[in-house]
Amino acid sequence: MERIPILRMGRFLLVTIQVDMHDRLALALQDDLTTRIVKDRAKGVLIDISSLDVVDSFIGRMIGDTAAMASVLDAQTVVVGMQPSVAITLVELGLALTGVRTALNVEKGMALLTGNTPF
Repeated sequence: MERIPILRMGRFLLVTIQVDMHDRLALALQDDLTTRIVKDRAKGVLIDISSLDVVDSFIGRMIGDTAAMASVLDAQTVVVGMQPSVAITLVELGLALTGVRTALNVEKGMALLTGNTPF
C-alpha cells in the first residue's frame, strides 16, 4: 500500500499530499501522523494539500479529525495550499474544520507555526 511521506523539520512535521486521496490512504496517513507526533514530540503539523483538486466529505472530515487528534497530542495543525474549489466544497458540505488553521502557502504556514507572522 502506498504511504504519504511525513518529513520532520525541527519541532514540526511536514506532509505534502501529492496523490489523489482515497479513504484507506487517508486513514493510513492519520495513523502515521499521530504516531509520528508522539515519536518526534512534534509541536506542529503542516499539511500541504495544494495538489488536491477534489476533497470529499470523508477526506474533509479526516483533515478535521486529524487536527483534533494532533491538538490532543499538543501539536497545532496548519493546512496550506487549498484550492478555491476545495474551499467551496468544504463550505458547501458544512465542514467547519474546527482547530485547523489555514495559510496560502508553506512559507506562510510555517510562519503561523513558529509564531513569526509578518504577513
